[in-house]
Amino acid sequence: MRKLILAAGLVATLSACGSSGLFNRDRPDEFAVSRQAPLVIPPDYALVPPAPGTPSAAAVDSGRAAMEAMFGGPAPRSATEAAALEKAGRANATAGIRSSVGDPATEVVDKGATTRDIIAAPEGDGQDARATTQP
Repeated sequence: MRKLILAAGLVATLSACGSSGLFNRDRPDEFAVSRQAPLVIPPDYALVPPAPGTPSAAAVDSGRAAMEAMFGGPAPRSATEAAALEKAGRANATAGIRSSVGDPATEVVDKGATTRDIIAAPEGDGQDARATTQP
């Protein structure tokens, strides 16, 4: 009896692999598939050549155009940011201060040895960090 059930299961399983029989179904023919033609962009008849004497498209500053495309141009400051800048003395700042900060003739205030040691300290996670102060 077991052999008969096993044989019937085997026959049913193998009949699914054939193209005719109980489990027949329509399949697409993979060899009948054809490629579609590539898309072609039609010419734009609305474009006209530039008039003589007009600036060329190459005269546009590509760096500025890219920055404006990425960041959207200068954003207006919020009321909080504007108030903070006013309290910090934005009106008193020299216009070209960022260019002259690294100048050797710029006068700086000596903050002392402790600040110099902190700035010169090697990078690390702080596990072995020690601080000493000298009187």
